[in-house]
Amino acid sequence: MKAVQIISGTAVPLDRSDVDTDQIIPSDWLKRVERTGFEKGLFSEWRDDPAFVMNQEQYQGASILVAGPNFGTGSSREHAVWAIQQAGFEAVVSPRFGPIFVNNATNCGLLPVSVSAEVGEQLLRAIEADPALELTIDVARRTLEAPTIGLSVEFPLDESVQHRLLNGLDDIGITLTYADDITEFEGHRPAWMPATA
Repeated sequence: MKAVQIISGTAVPLDRSDVDTDQIIPSDWLKRVERTGFEKGLFSEWRDDPAFVMNQEQYQGASILVAGPNFGTGSSREHAVWAIQQAGFEAVVSPRFGPIFVNNATNCGLLPVSVSAEVGEQLLRAIEADPALELTIDVARRTLEAPTIGLSVEFPLDESVQHRLLNGLDDIGITLTYADDITEFEGHRPAWMPATA
């Protein structure tokens, strides 16, 4: 997993609340065997509408998705995280997230940034007014900033999740940080017990 330390860029204002994982990536896309190409399925049922925000030229190339409250609710679907990442997004900002989505996101290196409802609304309106608005998210400081509108806020992030993101550690990577301890433990196990080697 790639380390996530500072994310800077423009954003897409997805002014919708209660966006569930089936809306993020419809179930038809879950039949794929590969783990690539999911960006084509991201919000695919909404993207048929030319007026949908992600179809608008001024938001192309954005690396941050700013959404309304209750983003990522519904069933557990890693594919939703893969689709968001493969579409070029490194972070999602919302006043509230589905807890399963947060777990899937941080396990895959997608940063969920939880902000107050007031800050979420302020960001949506500011990005609509100026699609070139630059946001900076600092994982080490746990801050979200938009200097041109005078915004600087902290966001909650569990220390273990922060460590995982800053160091680019997926579950296997975290396990491997204990490789010496595992080797030592295995070296003292009785011979009659099953071994890992």
